[in-house]
Amino acid sequence: MKASDEFMKELEILYERYEKEVNEALRDGYLKENTAKTYLLHSDNFIKWCKDNFEPGAKNKKD
Repeated sequence: MKASDEFMKELEILYERYEKEVNEALRDGYLKENTAKTYLLHSDNFIKWCKDNFEPGAKNKKD
């Protein structure tokens, strides 16, 4: 694990708040659907990276 359990708990709480704000902005017309999806995808990937479950570019690496 790249990050401590304590840090991850706080990060997941913050991510839930972030996700809510993105979805509210989408609902209120401040974001387009593709933009909201991109915001959530990349922030989710960061959380996965913190949990050591994601490596940027890994699917493009040759064995």
